[in-house]
Amino acid sequence: MPNQPERHFIEAWSLINRKYLGKGVRVKRFRRPTRCQIRNRVLLAVLMVKDIKLSELAERLSVSSRSVSAWVYEGRLPGKANLEKVCRELGYPHHILFNPQVINNSPVICQQAPSRFMKRTITRSPVRNHILTGLCMVHDLSVTDVSHWIGVHPGTFRKWLHQATLPSPAFQEKTEQFFRIPKSVLFADCVLGEQQEVELEEYAELKK
Repeated sequence: MPNQPERHFIEAWSLINRKYLGKGVRVKRFRRPTRCQIRNRVLLAVLMVKDIKLSELAERLSVSSRSVSAWVYEGRLPGKANLEKVCRELGYPHHILFNPQVINNSPVICQQAPSRFMKRTITRSPVRNHILTGLCMVHDLSVTDVSHWIGVHPGTFRKWLHQATLPSPAFQEKTEQFFRIPKSVLFADCVLGEQQEVELEEYAELKK
């Protein structure tokens, strides 16, 4: 049987490569899991807003990527040594990053319509409430949509994100009910920021 011309072999391999290997594949920094796959939404929120991949965190902590994935997607708790390391690395106490109420509750929220997080939220102006901003990223929700759903002006909601302004107790409750996360966790950056400012002021007074 005569051999096929070389051109036909090249075309055949080209079709195989396109089918099985893909073309122009763009690897994202974070995979897009379904909501039911995320047990520790707060930990993932902090990582996303800080632009730290799970593999990068694993490398910084000298642990396996599988362990970090289990903390995020399965809600597992790290051992005491690793718990201290991850809290020190990300700058939050363990009751914020690994809050039992967050891990044990359903991660599904009741959004009223499809939404999409806009990257300009974090690129145009730095954010100070990393947890609340990161949760909008985790659930892929626009700032405008969330503000309408909880009944606050979008400009006010942006102040919560960019200036770490602590809202009134009533709006803290509404935000807690929407995200199904304790308000003490949602607005932890506001409280921690105030504590740091007080510490800096006290330190400045001592230096005088």
